[in-house]
Formats: sequence, C-alpha cells, structure tokens
Amino acid sequence: MNQPIGKFLSFQNRLQKVYRHISKQARRQGITCYRIYDHDLPEAPFIIEVYDDKIYVSEYKRQHNLADDEYEAWIEECLKIIAGVTGIEEQNMFLKLRQRKEGRLGQYQKVAGEKSEFIVEEGGLKFIVNLSDYLDTGLFLDHRITRQMVKEQSNGKRVLNLFCYTGSFSMYAIAGGATEVVSVDLSKTYLSWVERNGQLNFPDYTNHQTIHADVLQYLKKLPPESFDLVIMDPPTFSNSKRMEAILDIQRDHVYLINDCIKALKKGGVLYFSTNYTKFGLHAKNIKATTIKDITKATEPFDFTGKLKRQCFLITK
Repeated sequence: MNQPIGKFLSFQNRLQKVYRHISKQARRQGITCYRIYDHDLPEAPFIIEVYDDKIYVSEYKRQHNLADDEYEAWIEECLKIIAGVTGIEEQNMFLKLRQRKEGRLGQYQKVAGEKSEFIVEEGGLKFIVNLSDYLDTGLFLDHRITRQMVKEQSNGKRVLNLFCYTGSFSMYAIAGGATEVVSVDLSKTYLSWVERNGQLNFPDYTNHQTIHADVLQYLKKLPPESFDLVIMDPPTFSNSKRMEAILDIQRDHVYLINDCIKALKKGGVLYFSTNYTKFGLHAKNIKATTIKDITKATEPFDFTGKLKRQCFLITK
C-alpha cells in the first residue's frame, strides 16, 4: 500500500493529543457532542465528531492517488486508529465522503438511506441526529454557544428562525421562555425533523409553528415589526427549483438582513451567521442601530482557531 507507516503514526499521535485535551474539556462542561479533529493533517483529511457513544467521520474528497484496494485499506487503518484512540468501536462509527462543492449544489445532500437516528442531549435539551443519511448530522456543533445566547434572550419574546434546518435554535428559544416561535424552511424533511424535536422536548408547547416557504419570499410578505428576535443562518448558495430566485449570500445578504430588520420591533435583535469563508459584511448598507461581530464570542472550545463561519448580532 502506498501509505507510509509514519503517516499513520502522525495521525495517531495528533488524534491522541487533541482527543485527550478536547474530551477533558467536554467532560468538565458536561458536553457529550463535540468535534475532536478537523483536517489537522493533510494526509488525514477528516472531520471527526463524537455524539455520545458514537463517532461521525466525514472525509473530505481529494485526489489520493490510491487504487481502490489501497484506499479501502487506508480507510480501514484510519478507522482502527480512531477506535483505538477514542475507545469507541468501529461498529459505532459512521463514515461519510464530503464533496468539496464543484459547481453549485444544494447545501445538504442525502447520501444514504440507513436511517441511523439517535437522540443526543445538549444544554438540557434532546435532539434527533442522523449519522448515516446526510452529510450533516442535524446538529451544528459550532453554534452551541450561539444557541445558549438565543435562549438567554428569548424570555417573553416572539422568535423567528429562518433557514431553520432541524430547529435547534427554535428548541433553545422555547426553553428560554419565548411566547411564540416560528421556524421557516424550504425543506419538508427538515420541518418534520423540527416538529419531532419539538415533540421530544416540549409536547405541550402549542405556540411553535413550522412554515414551509422560500425564506426570501416569506420575508417580503411579513408584516413590519412582527418579531422581537430573528435567527438567520442561510446557505452560502442555493439554486433550489422550489425557490423563485437563486440565493447568493455575499450578493444578497444586505437586502436579506434589511428585510429581517424590517420584521423586527424597535430594539429587536437579529443573529446572522454565514459559513461562506470569503464573506464580507456590507455594514454601511444595513439599516441597523448596531452591528456587532460575535464570531469570537461564539467560538466553542472544540472549534478554537478552526471556526469556518462568521456570526453577527444586529440590533434594530
């Protein structure tokens, strides 16, 4: 096999070092879902995350120049190393190949049909994660602190969660005492997931609604000053056939944010985040009272120095 033994050893040593450090912090904070490795070494291009007693391994696609049998042997050896370091057996590992997006594809493609769903806990709440069927698991670990901020600001508020995905921000808002929470997404699959998370945590809460809509069009029709708090974490790019227009977050963020501000009551806040690594906020065109970059303040311990998103707190 064309893979020097030293490279496996480097991966093992690196993983042992970061796992020892990060898992200790996670235990101290009572966190059971966290990232332990993110492409630290070029020869091991993985994202590795712990979900309770399971491991999620996402491999970045790249030119590895290995024959099929060599590649299989390489993957097998890497998984053995991960199992050895974490103590989690290989049958509890879920491996995904993550495409570096070429062309303009949707954000979350379904990649399998095994339906390996599990319930995990975060911040005293329960979340359904799926480690087999999608490139993303259903819980974005990098927004752990942001979710807590939303919870702390939600008491007595009407909250709008746009591009809501599986509704983790919505659950935190309900837990924080929001009087009403509205979750909007174009995917019926994700809206169903939101509703199942809602039933899991708040079966008696009746003031949460899910809305199947194109967010761009939904915002245009929303009456002014409808909400106290808005969360918007849009895809970088979307050309879904169900949308009336193509979304390009760099090009479109000013009018999207201004539409959110229009929907806010005076003094209301918008949490806006984006994963676009080259994103630049056109602050001078945004009709806000204050704009605060809270990226660093929302960086979890397991993403230190490797956070790929930006986050802003925008006040009307």
